[in-house]
Amino acid sequence: MYLAIIEQVLFFGGLLVFLVSLAMYAGRTRDYRSLVEFWKPTMAMSKCEFNVNRAGLTMMIVAVAIRIINFLIH
Repeated sequence: MYLAIIEQVLFFGGLLVFLVSLAMYAGRTRDYRSLVEFWKPTMAMSKCEFNVNRAGLTMMIVAVAIRIINFLIH
C-alpha cells in the first residue's frame, strides 16, 4: 500500500523536477529548439540545471524500481 503511494509521488515528483530543469534551461538560453529536438546533443546545461535534471530522472527511475519490487512482492 505505502510502496504504491511512494512510487506515484516519486514518479510524478521526478517528472515535475525534470520539467523544471528544462524550464530553467529554456529561461536561461531561450533555446526552445533544443527542447523539441531532444535527441540531438545540442543542450549545454549549467551545473545546477544538470543536477536538477539528473535528480528528476533518478526519482523516476527509483519509482519504476519500486513498482517492479512491489509487483514481485505481491
